[in-house]
Amino acid sequence: MIIGIPKEIKNHEYRVGMTPAGVDMLCAAGHTVYVEKGAGGGSGFADDEYTTVGAKLLGTAADIFDKVEMIIKVKEPLEPELKMLKKGQVLFTYLHLAGDEHLTKRILETGCVGIAYETMVDPRGRLPLLMPMSEVAGRLSIQEGAKYLERPFGGRGQLLGGVAGTEPARVLVIGAGVVGTNAAQMAVGMGADVTIMDINVDRLRQLDEIYQGRMHTLKSNPYNMRQAIQQADLVVGGVLVAGAKAPWVITREMLKVMKPGSVLVDVAIDQGGCFETSKPTTHAEPIFVVDGIVHYCVANMPGCVPRTSTLALTNATMSYALDIASKGWKKACLEDNMVTTGLNCVDGKLTCPPVADAFKMKLTPFAEVL
Repeated sequence: MIIGIPKEIKNHEYRVGMTPAGVDMLCAAGHTVYVEKGAGGGSGFADDEYTTVGAKLLGTAADIFDKVEMIIKVKEPLEPELKMLKKGQVLFTYLHLAGDEHLTKRILETGCVGIAYETMVDPRGRLPLLMPMSEVAGRLSIQEGAKYLERPFGGRGQLLGGVAGTEPARVLVIGAGVVGTNAAQMAVGMGADVTIMDINVDRLRQLDEIYQGRMHTLKSNPYNMRQAIQQADLVVGGVLVAGAKAPWVITREMLKVMKPGSVLVDVAIDQGGCFETSKPTTHAEPIFVVDGIVHYCVANMPGCVPRTSTLALTNATMSYALDIASKGWKKACLEDNMVTTGLNCVDGKLTCPPVADAFKMKLTPFAEVL
């Protein structure tokens, strides 16, 4: 198969769809790989690292999209990329369609075969291709939240871990999945007073056993949520419904009981956000303030640590990229249900149930396109 790795164009997105090690594996398997010049620069991978393992360089994204059968990216396509996508071309990337109806309609118009990392579910119900970026985003949420608690950014002026004779900041993590667990781990390590909430008491019980009182656990329900946000200095939203729009766990009305200058970090913003007042921001302008509460809602958080993120992402995606390239997308789907669950659209037909539910759009069953 002819495969293309274009340079990412989202604001301050420095990741790249494949490391040289990944390209090496694709070339060794007999595939032709084109890489846009400079695509890996933001992650610290020089052009010659790609050419050394067999890749061919092209000067522009237009050249890439025009030549290849399969595009491997990191982020969802933006308008200039949507205009270049061709009918039948395989797009393997994070799509996050459930958070963006306009993007969903536009990608259907292209007629491409969209296979989304974030909806690929393994037999145990996990999301292996979302997991590495969730780990990164969870850890970053505490770094960024700690920074924006600083007074020059409008925060409360609270040091996350405090110092002798002072109270540490109170951190509330909503959701005990991969994002939440990594966020809580970082917050505990920085000396904060940490509470993690989830609807799954069994998961909370596991964390209780691991952290032995260094982290508070709390069953997630509306009453507990209202009580907890009143005490919190930093709130991290890590709520996820696989492939679907994130539910709101904090409404605008609830902001009134929060401490002025406290910080909300919405890691679910790619899927529409789990706070009613959230809206996507960028690394260039990461925050805004609503009712005295600082909001951090960057839609590509791991993009600011691209070296770590690109290495972790390729580790997760490589075997599936190789499978799709070697077998073709249909055979790969028929032989591996996990690839099938990643199938979001084919030839203008929407095949992902949570996305169809989010926008009340027509769903085409997988069997019809396979």
